[in-house]
Amino acid sequence: MLGVGASIAAQSRHGPGRRGKNSGSKAALCAAFFVVGRVMTRRVALLTVLVPDYDAGIEFFCSVLDFELLEDTALTETKRWVRVAPRGAETGLLLAVADTDAQQARIGDQTGGRVMGFVETADFAADHARFSARGLEFMEAPRHEPYGTVAVFRDPWGNTWDLIEHA
Repeated sequence: MLGVGASIAAQSRHGPGRRGKNSGSKAALCAAFFVVGRVMTRRVALLTVLVPDYDAGIEFFCSVLDFELLEDTALTETKRWVRVAPRGAETGLLLAVADTDAQQARIGDQTGGRVMGFVETADFAADHARFSARGLEFMEAPRHEPYGTVAVFRDPWGNTWDLIEHA
């Protein structure tokens, strides 16, 4: 059943202002394609965090940050598929042990010094206090910005993250 999807696809090909070389392209058609009346959606499911040890990664994310261990499956004698995520979140983290020298060099610096991730909370004060009591290293005092309350913390390997409650 194409119905509305075909109409949107035609509009994306022939709509006002669509005169560029990509108007009517497969990409435009794919972006508006419907299957049995449902929009085909995409999402980011996992982001990889390099860790020196699977169990240390699980301990930090699950015991300190209250993430949930979604999966821990042995793939080989040395490799595991380990997924963690905040409870109820759609996007999770894949904890990966660095295999190569280049990967090992990136542990703790996966983003070149930029904040690597953002942990959103509905109760900044409670989570800040709980995480601090568990030994989480905050790099600054909480600050209030127009977008919300935020403080940067460091994971055990050196990556920086924001704890944030949006305004």
